[in-house]
Amino acid sequence: MTLIAYPLSGAMPDIRPARPTRDWIDALPEQYGYRCLPLNIASMHGWEVCCPVRVTAVWDGGTGLDAIAVTADEPHPLLPASHFGSGVLTFHVAALFRTPPGVNLMVTGPLNHPKHGILGLSGIIETDWSPYPFTMNWKFTAAGIPVTWEKGEPFAHLMPIQRGLVESLTPEVRDLDSDPETAAQYRAWATSRSQFNSDLQTPGSTAAQERWQKGYYRGKKPDGSDGPPDHEIKVRAKPFPEK
Repeated sequence: MTLIAYPLSGAMPDIRPARPTRDWIDALPEQYGYRCLPLNIASMHGWEVCCPVRVTAVWDGGTGLDAIAVTADEPHPLLPASHFGSGVLTFHVAALFRTPPGVNLMVTGPLNHPKHGILGLSGIIETDWSPYPFTMNWKFTAAGIPVTWEKGEPFAHLMPIQRGLVESLTPEVRDLDSDPETAAQYRAWATSRSQFNSDLQTPGSTAAQERWQKGYYRGKKPDGSDGPPDHEIKVRAKPFPEK
């Protein structure tokens, strides 16, 4: 299958596979955030569109188009702008995308990449047929706080999702013991988790040496048996080719 990008500004925008690392996780004690496999998989799940130049925007709290001031280190035709008012800042993605039949493209703020004073909004586009380009929009959450994107910093995250999947799922609530195998695996994990957390307080214990339980990360069930063969610890999105 292909993900096609048609540049709209005469040059391919800076789009890259989503990063596996985050600066704020690098700064954590022992970088413990990287132990959370669900967080890491989400961070890598797609492609990022990056800022072509260093740019700073600040909102004065007003609703007009002139309530956002944008400054950049250098001129560029694709600088973000105040297009909708009410503290919404708009970035041009500058490409038209085409996905396989039935596959939408979700555009949202860079995942697990917080910015103080502003929030990336999300949209889902039927890119398997739409000839209409889209923008990436951010909503200021606080006035008077300058927000900066460095050159090469992502301002949008692109993630393919299957159209119709949500509607195809029928929610149900069942008693855990109606699935004896799942119930037994969960209770084995709960017991081991409680014991592991207790043992962490004992210097030199196996738990203290391991520091965290790695069953899910390794794709292992609580009884030590293997999970599914397609368990992922990394997502490797392919890069767009350079011209």
